[in-house]
Amino acid sequence: MSQTPSSETPKDLIGVGFGPSNLALAIALEELAQTHGYALDALFIDKQHDYRWHGETLASQSELQISFLKDLVSLRNPTSPYSFVNYLHQKQRLADFINLGTFYPCRLEYNDYLRWAADHFATQAQYGEQVLRIEPELRDGRIEHLRVVSHDNEGREQMRRTRAVVVGTGGTPKVPAIFQGFKDDPRVFHHSQYLSSIARLPCIEGKPMRIAVIGSGQSAAEAFIDLNDSYPSVKVDMILRAASLKPADDSPFVNEIFAPDYTDLVFNQPAAERGKLIEQFHNTNYSVVDLNLLERIYGILYRQKVAHQFRHNVLCRRQIEAVVATRDGIELTIADLATGLQQTHRYDAVILATGYARSSHRELLAPLAEYLEDFAVDRNYRALARPPLHAAVYLQGFCESSHGLSDTLLSVLPARAAEIGQALFNDLGRHLERRTPTVVLSSV
Repeated sequence: MSQTPSSETPKDLIGVGFGPSNLALAIALEELAQTHGYALDALFIDKQHDYRWHGETLASQSELQISFLKDLVSLRNPTSPYSFVNYLHQKQRLADFINLGTFYPCRLEYNDYLRWAADHFATQAQYGEQVLRIEPELRDGRIEHLRVVSHDNEGREQMRRTRAVVVGTGGTPKVPAIFQGFKDDPRVFHHSQYLSSIARLPCIEGKPMRIAVIGSGQSAAEAFIDLNDSYPSVKVDMILRAASLKPADDSPFVNEIFAPDYTDLVFNQPAAERGKLIEQFHNTNYSVVDLNLLERIYGILYRQKVAHQFRHNVLCRRQIEAVVATRDGIELTIADLATGLQQTHRYDAVILATGYARSSHRELLAPLAEYLEDFAVDRNYRALARPPLHAAVYLQGFCESSHGLSDTLLSVLPARAAEIGQALFNDLGRHLERRTPTVVLSSV
C-alpha cells in the first residue's frame, strides 16, 4: 500500500468524522475565529463520499425525535445563519413547514439541512477517506504533534500531522454474537444498512417475503412501519426479549436532563452517582419507541384481528437460541422466556435493529493508549493524558458515562461545540496568536 507523504506544516486541528458533532464544531470555530481575530487551520475527514447522516436509514416515514430548535446552533446562538429556520427560509419552505404544525421534521429533511450546512465548509472537509489510526510523534521527549493515518477507496494511504484531534466517529453497528458468522450473507443485515440491503431483496419487485426484525427500539419500530407501508408482499415478525414494546419518556420535566446545564450536574457527581442518574433515565433513549409509532403498530395488529388476516407479529419475551442458514432461508430457533417452549421459524431475511456500540475511538487512538487515562475526559471533553503527551485529544459522543445521556444525542451539540472550540483556542493560543488575522466570514 502506497503512502502519500505528509505536509511539513501541521494542522491545528483534524476532526475525525464530519457528522453533526464535528459539523457543529466547525460552525463554533468559525464564530470563535471572529471573536479572537484569527482562525484555526482545521480539516475534517469523513469516510463517506459526500455528506449523509444515517443515510441508509432514511425511510420516508421516519421522523426526528427531538425539536428542530435543537439544531446545530440555536440553543447557543439563535441568530446564527446556520439555524434550521434559516435553512427553511433559504429553501423557501419556511411557511410550508409552519403549516405542518410540528416541531419534528422528517429525517430526510434534517439530513438535507445538515448537508446544506456542511456545504459551507467544503474547503475544510475531506470526504472518501477512512481514518485508520492516530499515532504519537515523539520528539525531544514530548509529543506535541499527532499523525493521522487514513486511506482512500483506492488503497492510497495518507498521513497528516496535527496539533490536536477531535474524534467524532459516532456509533458502530452492534451485531449480537449469535449473528456474527453471517456478515457475508445478504439475507442478514444490520439496520444501519437498511435501504441498500432491502433494495437487493425480492420484495423490492413485489415478491412475497417473511422478514424478522430483531430489537425493541426506535429503529426496529421504524423498520416494521416501513416494511408494512412500502412492501405489501412482506410479512414481519418483530422479535424482542422485553415483555413489551415500551414508549420513550419525552415528557417535559424528564426532558430537562437533555438541557446543556444538566451536563454540569452529571459531570460533578461521583462516578457511582453518575451511573445511577444514567440508569434512572435509561428509558428516554434505549430500547424505547416514540409513543405515536407504538400506537401505529398496535393499530396495525388490531386491524389484522378485525379482518382475520394475520400478516405481522410482535413476539415479546423471546430469545434467539440458534441461527442456521439454508438455501431456503434463515432458520431461527426462538425460546419463549415465559414458558421455555422453543420453536424454529424460517425467514427470508433478518434485520438486526440491535443498536450501536461506542468504541471506535479506542481503536483509532490505540497507539496513544499508554499516554491516556483509559480514555477518561475532563469537563471540556479533552482526554486526560500523561506526559509526554501534550497534543490535545478531544472526544465527541463517547462520554456518556461522565457527561450524561445527552452525549450521544443532538441536544447538546451547540453547547458542546462551543466548549470544545474555546478549549482548543486556549490549548493552541500560543501558536495562533502569532498569526496575521485572517478571518473569513461565510455567507449562508
